[in-house]
Order: sequence, then C-alpha cells, then structure tokens
Amino acid sequence: MESLALFFKPFFLGVSLLSPHIIVICIVSIILLYHIFSPLSAVPGPLLARYSSLWLVHHSRKGDMHQKMLSLHKKHGKLVRTGPNEVSTSDPVAIKMIYASGSKFRKSDWYSVWQGHRKFDLFAERNEDIHRTQRRLVSRAYSMESMKQLEVGVDDAVKVFLGEMAKREGEKIDMGLWAQLFAFDVIGAVTFSKRFGFMDAGKDDGSFHQIDNALISASWIGQMPWLYWLHDYLSPVIGNWLGVTARHGSLRSFAVKETESRKSRGSDHKDMLEKLLDIHHSKPAEYDWNGVLSMATSNIFAGSDTTAISISAVLYHLCKFPECKAKLMDEILDRANAGQITDSILLVDAMKMPYLQACMHEVLRLHPAVGMALPRVVPVEGIHIDGKFIPGGTVIGTNPWVIHRDTNIFGEDAETFRPERWLEGDRGHMDRFFIAFGAGARVCIGKNLSWMEMSKLIPLVLLNFDIELEDPAGEPKQNCWWFVKQEGLYMRVKRREPTPTN
Repeated sequence: MESLALFFKPFFLGVSLLSPHIIVICIVSIILLYHIFSPLSAVPGPLLARYSSLWLVHHSRKGDMHQKMLSLHKKHGKLVRTGPNEVSTSDPVAIKMIYASGSKFRKSDWYSVWQGHRKFDLFAERNEDIHRTQRRLVSRAYSMESMKQLEVGVDDAVKVFLGEMAKREGEKIDMGLWAQLFAFDVIGAVTFSKRFGFMDAGKDDGSFHQIDNALISASWIGQMPWLYWLHDYLSPVIGNWLGVTARHGSLRSFAVKETESRKSRGSDHKDMLEKLLDIHHSKPAEYDWNGVLSMATSNIFAGSDTTAISISAVLYHLCKFPECKAKLMDEILDRANAGQITDSILLVDAMKMPYLQACMHEVLRLHPAVGMALPRVVPVEGIHIDGKFIPGGTVIGTNPWVIHRDTNIFGEDAETFRPERWLEGDRGHMDRFFIAFGAGARVCIGKNLSWMEMSKLIPLVLLNFDIELEDPAGEPKQNCWWFVKQEGLYMRVKRREPTPTN
C-alpha cells in the first residue's frame, strides 16, 4: 500500500496545486467537448439527459413519463434526446422501420431487467431468433379461435362482477380496483379454471401492492440495467433489495401449485394451462416445464394489469362523454332486443358491434396501458430521422401516448375523444400506428384475451347499470410506471329497469 501511495503521490500533488478555477474550467471543457462531438448533439432535449441517464431515472420513478414525453415532443418535434445514448421519436416513417416484422432493431438492455435469468420470456427476450421460435410454439393457444373456447370462464367472472356491483348500488366504488379484481379473476378462470376469488372477497391478497412495487422498481432500474446485474451478483451477500426480483410472489406460488398438480395427471379442463401442457407434451425438448410455468405466470402478471387499466379507461371516458355513452347504449339495447345480449354476450356478437369496438379503440388510443418508450437498438448502419443521423448502437423508441396523438395520423382533433373516427372511411393508416399492444412481431400475445374481456364486460355493465363518476369534474391521478394506472377512479352505479324486448 505504501509503494502504491508513493506511485500516485506526484499525480495528487499536481492536482492539489491546481487552482479551483482551473479545475472548474477543465470540467466545463470536458462537458462542452462531449456536447460538441457527441453524434447526438444536434438532437434537442432536456439538458441533464445529454450527460446522464438520471433524467430517465427521475421521471421513471416519479411516474410522469407519459405526460413528460408528450410535452417534450410538442416542444422539440419528432426527435427528443432522453439520455446520453438514447432518443425518442414520433416520426411515422421511422416508427414503421423500427417496429416492423423482421426489423433489425433489437430490444434494448432495458428488457434484461424484466427477464433476469429466465430462458423463456416472450416479452423481454431480446434475441429475435429465440423469440420467433418461442412465440411460434405458443401462438395458437392465444389465437382468437382459442379465446372462443375460453369464453365460459370470462362469462362466469362477468356474472360475479355484475353481482358485486348490484350489492354496492348507490355506494362510492373504486372502479379501478374492481376492474383489477375482475381482470385477475378472469386470468385465474381462463388459465387454471379457478378464479382467485378476489371479487368475492372484495380485495386481493396483497399481490397488487407487490406487483406495483415491481413495476416501479423495473421502470427506473431498467434505465441503468448494470445496477440490476450488480445487485444480482451481490444478492447472496446483501439480500434482495429490488422489487422487480420478487414480482410474482403469492401469484407465482399459485401458478406453480396449479401447474404441478396437473403435471402427472390428465385433466378435462379446456383452459389455457391445458393448452400449454399439450404443447409441452408434444414438444418437450422445445417447450420444457419452465416454459409452461413462464407463460402461466406471465398471463397473471401482464395480462391482468393491462386489461384492468383498459376497462377502467373505457368506463371513465364513457362517463366523461355522455353523448358517446348514449350512442353506445342505443347499440347495446338494439342487440339486446335482437336477443344477442342476455345475461351474457358471445364474443362473435360483440365483435360485430361497431360503435362498441370504436369506443374501445378510441380509449386505448388516448389511454394506452403502456406509457413509456418501447426501446430498441439502432443497427450498425444507423438511421436518418427528420434530417438527422442516428448512429448504430443508439437506443431509440417511441411512446404510444405520443404517436397516438399525432394529428397527421389521427386527425386535427387527435386530442379529443371521438370514437366515430374509427368508423369513417379507410382507417388503415390509423390501424398501422395503433400500438396499444405493441407492434410488429412483438405485439402482445395476450391481446386477444384482453380484447375479449373488454368486449364482453362493457356491454353488460352498461345494460345492467347506469354508471356515473363520483366527481364528474375531477380527474383521476395517473401514475406511469411502465403501465399508466388511474388512481382514485370513483363511480356510483344504479341498476337499470329491465328493458322490454320487441
């Protein structure tokens, strides 16, 4: 140690002889040189974001990234610098290239925090060849045809939800909570033929808090994944300090128990787990037991939250825009009088309700569940966007909240809730940039299940109840920790009188 100190002594002596002014000048010079020679120096954005990922960390933890990116793109245009090596884009031409099927733009290291050491993870897998193989194995189990075989589980959960609403007629109801209780019970029913029983209890078992902590944790730690892997390396000594590493908790234990119980015996259940087990039994080398468990737990973690957020947002917007709710009610009553809606509704009939489908598209346009960028890595040849060259290795992404409000795509009234836009003429351009469930080959595999739940629940809620906001003038708080949840979405329901049929 003494010899080492002698070795560095001239260096520290030289530094000590420098005046504070010279030290400041040196630091400023380094910053300016970095600013001038950085390949992203021409991309506008927050000052701190140019030099540190702490800007991303701050807004990821604060939970306002969706609104922050909206304001930054309004100020700076199609390109915004969000980190030393990261940009956000709202350029439609670039977005088509970045997220197209077969694109060379790979998912960034942000997703490694979500995947951890799991070998089978459709959401976070960054190797496109592996992802393609894994998705091909399980895609049929999530097809729309497969969803039709699972309708009975959704219908059962819908009946329970309507019953619980009837018990609370006239009361102040946290609809965000109840949408989440419903979505989790549906996932239990369609995946394991067993609801979690959250609606019956009127509360969860503590899992919601655990999942929220995991979302908050992963959102900001993903901006500095090295911290996650350092924690992973040191965890045998320091223990677990990160919520993302324990995101499944009791729900994962439930999934493990249910999956193991069917491992060595047959079953007459025609649920999602049985479909996944059939794949495992037919292709055990390609789809092992960990793959089955991974998809079962992913159903719970990802599928329930996104659906709950979307159901809450649909009900909120319909209450905020009573003329749209009235128009949808006309369509619902018309179908009820035709016998297509009774105490349940078939998915095939719900899909043929144009105004219902338009309302759902419009809500998910204005309130997509994901409120952060979908980060990808620019391939080695780079990309030109809005007259600027973005070099290979740069992290680039688009935020659904930003592109969904592009007036060139969705019209001059893109900020306005207007379901009719989805019924007017050729909507192909809007469909191409509707990324509420992701885009290209990485579109959410659970999209069909989520869409089925909304399509079946919303008409029956409105047919049975008149719903109103507790505070029509108020705005629920929005927290963006990857998913954008509404907090304090209080409503009251009143049972409707039975509608006479023709």
